[in-house]
Amino acid sequence: MANMAKIEDKLAILPALPGCYLMKNKEGDIIYVGKAKKLKNRVRQYFVGAHDFKTTRLVSNIDDFEYIVCGSEKEALLLEINLIKKHTPPYNIMFMDDKSYPYLKLSKEKAPILRVVRNTKDKKAEYFGPFPDSSAAWETMKLLNQLYPLRKCKRLPKKECLYYHMGQCLAPCVKDIDESVYTQMALGIRKFLNGDVKEIVSNLYAEMQKASEEMQFEKAKEKLDLIHSIEHVTAKQQIDFKDRKDRDVFGYYVDKGYISIQGFFLRGGKMLERTLSITPLYEDAMDAFVSFILQYYEANPLPSEILIPKEYDITHLQEILNAKIIQPLRGDKLKLVEMVLVNAKNAHQQKFELVERKDHRKEEAMKQLSALLKKEIHRIELFDNSHISGAFNVSGMVVFVDGEPSKKDYRTYRLKEYVSDLDSMKEVVYRRYFRLLKERGRFPDLLIVDGGYLQIEAAKEILDALDVDITLCGLVKDDNHHTANLMDRNGNILPVERESSLFFLLTQMQDEVHRFAISFHRKLRGKAMTKSILDEVEGIGEVRKKEIWKQFKSLKRLKEASVEEIAEVIPLKVAEDLYQILHAEQN
Repeated sequence: MANMAKIEDKLAILPALPGCYLMKNKEGDIIYVGKAKKLKNRVRQYFVGAHDFKTTRLVSNIDDFEYIVCGSEKEALLLEINLIKKHTPPYNIMFMDDKSYPYLKLSKEKAPILRVVRNTKDKKAEYFGPFPDSSAAWETMKLLNQLYPLRKCKRLPKKECLYYHMGQCLAPCVKDIDESVYTQMALGIRKFLNGDVKEIVSNLYAEMQKASEEMQFEKAKEKLDLIHSIEHVTAKQQIDFKDRKDRDVFGYYVDKGYISIQGFFLRGGKMLERTLSITPLYEDAMDAFVSFILQYYEANPLPSEILIPKEYDITHLQEILNAKIIQPLRGDKLKLVEMVLVNAKNAHQQKFELVERKDHRKEEAMKQLSALLKKEIHRIELFDNSHISGAFNVSGMVVFVDGEPSKKDYRTYRLKEYVSDLDSMKEVVYRRYFRLLKERGRFPDLLIVDGGYLQIEAAKEILDALDVDITLCGLVKDDNHHTANLMDRNGNILPVERESSLFFLLTQMQDEVHRFAISFHRKLRGKAMTKSILDEVEGIGEVRKKEIWKQFKSLKRLKEASVEEIAEVIPLKVAEDLYQILHAEQN
């Protein structure tokens, strides 16, 4: 804390009111956001007395702070969530879900449509799930679309499509369908996804018997296949709760300065489990838990019930979420809560050493790098260029802050026509730092180029021309193109021990910048290939190109699609022409 005198002056005038505080480092970046019932007391605690290692590290990086007074503690909590979302401070606990579960989305249009999605932010729709994996979601959607003739086309065509002739759509594009018909379908879908399939199976058996009696054996076989499909799908959805409500269960465990947050999710009879978070703790554990859960439900729909241990203070959760939160005292629900707490503790004990080792290695690597370069290093930018025989000439830039990738700061560049690797390096360095000069942006402490002395010389030429003082290094590779050492701007080798934390960090950074540049390069190539193929099809203009690209994402997925799937986006005749061209091109 190089600015303690200014901090003490601010501490003296802090109000004893609820609000949020924002801790900043010497570059002015917000590194931590907190809330307080009384700002005066809470903020002062950071700068007096002894702390554990984690909090000491946070405090050592604080150079200044700001605060915002709120009308109540509840208002402060809501503001804290928004500030965390806006600034993504590195020391805050944030909901960073590493696995997005699929949902079924039933739109609330006049002619509704059923889709598999992973984003549940559209409030004008009804969601069912999450499903344990995408195959279960797609299998269920396919079955429901066979049972209920919902609209399949994303945009209504001008005439009946193939699904109408297959009996899987009512053709709302050309027919006036009574609203009650779709209302009944939606009701049937809800019952099915809640496990109530007796009536559906009974009706299918009756239809199968009738078709068999009328010697329509193919139709009877279709009904039998549907019955078997229903049994297969619902067999995965057995639970002990007879009411079959959607429930989420949360708990946490704290030890050695870390918190593990665990969640169970019961949907349609299937219980999903995952460890949501294990992260350093810089605040009261209950505050961290509440903040995390509120962030979770900003990205996921609320269930019928949320189960929380009886010891937790759920006042703010209840007020803000406006959800049914239960703290069970007995029975199966209490067993679920106890189970989630046991799992939080087990997950913590299993992963703690790994997480702590990773944190220690990251800190050690940054110390070694700072010692090697004889200056404090926090923010690092790396560039890597990619092209194929000069085509699709691009560059990717990744940013690491205190040893962690800062993906919100990553950038991609489409470069001019390829001349040489050195010209590409000069162009991207010029564009990056000329813009930072122009916008008075944040410069890195270190720029690393992926290459030896010639690449360093190219970057140095641009930095000198712009009069930008940035420490510059290159990643020197061995004969196998693996990271070996660092080279400074004068061509001197800065040896890095292969077993050191710094060596592993440099290897990680090299792999990440290469991955990022190559991914962008492949994306551009895929788009170009798709565009050239689509240009050959009569009836596909710019609007339909965008719709096709939005739906299928890549040429590979477009080639794997059937005519019927393509016809969901464009008219059937055009879809057939595209399918033929795609597979002629493939062969």
